[in-house]
Amino acid sequence: MDPLSDVLRAVRLNGAYFYLVEASAPWSVAARAARELAPRILPESEHLISYHIVTGGSCWGGIVGQPQQHLNAGDVIVFPQGDPHVMASAEGQRVPNDDGANAPSRYPETVRLGDRADRETTFVCGFLGCDAKPFNPLLAALPKCLHVPRAAEGWLSEFPRQVVAESRLGRVGADTMLTRMAELMFIEVVRRYLEAMPPQQASWLAGLKDPVVGPAIACMHSRPAEDWTLASLAREAGASRSVLADRFSSLVGMPPMQYLTQWRIQLAASLLTSGRSKVSAVAQEIGYASEAAFSRAFKRSTGFSPVEFRNGRTERRQ
Repeated sequence: MDPLSDVLRAVRLNGAYFYLVEASAPWSVAARAARELAPRILPESEHLISYHIVTGGSCWGGIVGQPQQHLNAGDVIVFPQGDPHVMASAEGQRVPNDDGANAPSRYPETVRLGDRADRETTFVCGFLGCDAKPFNPLLAALPKCLHVPRAAEGWLSEFPRQVVAESRLGRVGADTMLTRMAELMFIEVVRRYLEAMPPQQASWLAGLKDPVVGPAIACMHSRPAEDWTLASLAREAGASRSVLADRFSSLVGMPPMQYLTQWRIQLAASLLTSGRSKVSAVAQEIGYASEAAFSRAFKRSTGFSPVEFRNGRTERRQ
């Protein structure tokens, strides 16, 4: 079992939105908080992950009011938590009316910044939708700003050109193609972040790499309906109950059995949203002995009954 892939499926990465920017100094462009952009850009999505891929030249980018990162061609900068951020020709550069109020409509348009004809910096702006609730351990594990140098090189070197071309041609299946391409880029960025993560850092991603916590998470993801106990998880992880409990809480931020409960609720949310399965069938699939017990746990976690939750998600997609 690959828990990262499992989470990406459960939180429904969905929808992709791209546009190309060509800029000549001095320039800046600010993006508002994702919660403000979502209703216009990807209204069916609960949360937006925004990112920029520098395809030519160099620039600066980062969260508004915080230190900026210097970006070169091939670099990717991601804002997983949806914070307002700015891209600019120089550190601290701001030009009038750069607040993103007139961001382009989806796909075909190219945004040109600056007055000069020679556009020395180019980058692709992208947004990817996902669910943030009831439980998205990956989103919680990522920093507010994620700069990955040279991510758009190697097998991803064609990504910026391909997404711009795909978005403009209007071919059948373009939405699905763009979403899958955006998913691949995002997964590669997460993998590189995980590989470079310092060993002392605590997070869900760090837990995946841990020789004790990682196997325990994998067991819960591969067999979520099993009647797990701390003792049975510890046996699978090859550790004592106290070692597993301490390491799990230290890295992931919650005890193993709490994680299992929250993961089951997220699976249930995904099942309720993706189909018309009866609530009793969903309860059984994630390990609850009765529909009543499941409904109580689901409402305690989300504030909604399973039926109310499904109806709300259905209305968002319409």
